[in-house]
Amino acid sequence: MESTTSVDEKTEFKRSLGLTDSTLIVSGSMIGSGIFIVSADMARNLGSSGWLLMIWVMTGVLTVSAALSYGELAGMMPKAGGQYVYIQRAFGRLTGFVYGWTVFTVIQTGTIAAVAVAFTKYSAVFVPALNPENAFFTLGSIKISLGSLYAISSVVLLTWLNSRGVQSGKLIQNVFTSAKLAALFGVILLGIGVGMSSDTLSLNFQNAWQATTTSADGSILPLAGMGLLLAFGTSMIGSLFSADAWNNVTFIAGEIKNPRRNIPLALFFGTLIVTVIYALANVSYLSLLPLKGTPGGADVLTQGIQFAEYDRVATAAVSTIFGNTAVVIMAALIMVSTFGCNNGLILAGARLYYAMAKDGLFIKQAATLNQNQVPATALWLQCIWASLLCLSGRYGDLLDYCTFASLIFYMITIAGLFRLRQTEPNTERPYRAFGYPLVPALYVGATLLICVILLYTKTFNTGMGLLIAGLGIPVFYFTQRNKG
Repeated sequence: MESTTSVDEKTEFKRSLGLTDSTLIVSGSMIGSGIFIVSADMARNLGSSGWLLMIWVMTGVLTVSAALSYGELAGMMPKAGGQYVYIQRAFGRLTGFVYGWTVFTVIQTGTIAAVAVAFTKYSAVFVPALNPENAFFTLGSIKISLGSLYAISSVVLLTWLNSRGVQSGKLIQNVFTSAKLAALFGVILLGIGVGMSSDTLSLNFQNAWQATTTSADGSILPLAGMGLLLAFGTSMIGSLFSADAWNNVTFIAGEIKNPRRNIPLALFFGTLIVTVIYALANVSYLSLLPLKGTPGGADVLTQGIQFAEYDRVATAAVSTIFGNTAVVIMAALIMVSTFGCNNGLILAGARLYYAMAKDGLFIKQAATLNQNQVPATALWLQCIWASLLCLSGRYGDLLDYCTFASLIFYMITIAGLFRLRQTEPNTERPYRAFGYPLVPALYVGATLLICVILLYTKTFNTGMGLLIAGLGIPVFYFTQRNKG
């Protein structure tokens, strides 16, 4: 009898994560490399400081409003698997499977691969041999290099550390997220403080709403009406990617203390913190660098935000204060940021596959916990697929695939909020979605408009995201055909 109890105890998650831990998982999973880079492309697309900041504010508003809506679902269903559980309860096993399939094939693993490659690129500042062009085997788009092996090794290391128990993953997450939040606030305060002593910020806000699009050769076209709407919607892919993965905390609901309270609060505080940081980071960039620049300019000031070398806007901004040392400073900061980001993604993703396996919708071995009470098999399956994606050489496309797919399922999940209000009106809801039904409806409407714009302007990549998700339907019927 005692041995049976012991086995049972090992098959259940241990609730050991508090509100601070959960909030750091939300913010740490969101902040990777995007905030340091994507503003360059957005500046080229829009050519306007006002519209640039508007994108970041809009992204923040959408993200926080979605997080507030998810809070109700998290309070209703404080179980491992989070968003997968919400979708399945609202729309059934097929829709739940298609979401989980898409998370495994591209959303979670594709993001892990992309972040690992970004970690490698910035590590190459210190070890040039890690540069991706140093490939020693190439087959089509597959490139095996020291850099790709290094990226894979970082994923393997974090998977192994997380397989040793949630406390191990929690320690890495708390240390790395706290470090990057402190460093980002330092960059923001320093940038705005130094920038205020110059006229750069005020010059950037002359004609703040006069939008233009600038091509790679420097030619400029004015934007207005439908052209501006399309440019705005297309540019949001960068900011939305930078703000994605906030939902990962719902995957680990089974290990959070008092989840009915702490998950909604962690979602709100985590997304709000990152929203403020992202907006202020862009104010810092605009305080130090001119928005507009010229391709191949002689220095960071003539290149501007638009044509920062390799789109490394943060490095260019900090170099106005620290000179060439900025390259090393920002490389170290982004290494910390991406390593911590991947830890959160790896920790959380495996819990979703565990929940699917418990429902008979994933490889059954993934439904077991190891002696450290973590889903080790699910962790290693995720590691293997993410590692293969690191070799694909298509991580740039993967970002479009996974961001678009994420938006689709965010809309489906919030639509599930409306459905469950209809089908389960008497279910206990410790927290009710803020501004229901207006705020959730506005989120769905705005996100749907962004998706339509992306389908029009990035047809191939967004179409691929839909195709990958759609493939989950025949896979579901094929794998379930012999099950009663």
